[in-house]
Amino acid sequence: MMKSAALLAALVAFLSSSTDASDQETTHSFLACGQKTYIMDDDGKVSWTYPASTRDGYVLRDGTVVLTLSKSKRYRGGAVVKIAPDKTETLLWEGTQSEINSAQPTPDGNFVITEAGNKPRLLEIDSEGEIVLEFPLACQMKNHHMQTRMARKLADGTFLAPHLLDFAVFHYGNDGEVLNKLDTTVPGDTEHKIHSWPFTAIRHGDGHTLVCCTNGNRVVDFDSDGKIVWTLTNDDLPGAWLQDPCGSQVLPGGNIVITSYAAGRKDPNAPKLFEVTRDKKVVWKYVDGQKPGIHHFQLLTTNGKQQQGPVLK
Repeated sequence: MMKSAALLAALVAFLSSSTDASDQETTHSFLACGQKTYIMDDDGKVSWTYPASTRDGYVLRDGTVVLTLSKSKRYRGGAVVKIAPDKTETLLWEGTQSEINSAQPTPDGNFVITEAGNKPRLLEIDSEGEIVLEFPLACQMKNHHMQTRMARKLADGTFLAPHLLDFAVFHYGNDGEVLNKLDTTVPGDTEHKIHSWPFTAIRHGDGHTLVCCTNGNRVVDFDSDGKIVWTLTNDDLPGAWLQDPCGSQVLPGGNIVITSYAAGRKDPNAPKLFEVTRDKKVVWKYVDGQKPGIHHFQLLTTNGKQQQGPVLK
């Protein structure tokens, strides 16, 4: 009887494990941003938490965490903070408009920030919070919340900024000039009935740009000429795993990890994160049995080893 009880307890513990390990050998640790902000170790245990909702986040090589905070009573227009390994928190930027949507650390120690509002803009600030570059964003003005999301500075000093209701990823020069656009409209959907809104745009490989199209539940990859050469939809997956795919990360080997922000609302056991190969084979997934989704994330380790190269997310 005692042996049966022990076996049952072990089975329950296995089934409730936060990282679904069925048919997989890959493990990851990661930073999760959203209604809940935390670092999940690759053994399925939370090792760090932050007591606020976040929109974007990075863990630097020295362990410092940079977070884009959602707007709140404390920060009406959102904020960007960094938390040192000794838990010292520093305010880098307090939002001056409706909200801040992203904050990307650059290799030279600066931070690229976007503000949504009546005057949507991209800013680059130094470590002391001084503006070193600023230009207006050429997005629609009526809906502040749907103006832009994960803006990123590229290696050549230009910028990518997804503009949701414009159905396009804008490529800006460092003077704010629009160099070109990547149209995320579903082919043939001239009336935009499918909300293929761009959320995250990642420049990778030989000029390719991977784009998560959130409400449209699709992920597409553009080549250097702006042609879509790869598409992932729920038809390619074991189930309806793309549920508002907001964030993504391209790994050094070419695999792609995607978060579904709405996963968990109807089914707490829907995958919150999953990794696919370029031939659309699922090699890892994360399930936590909770309703709150993951807005964006950063993979930190794979099978216990730190991710190498630049963070493409």
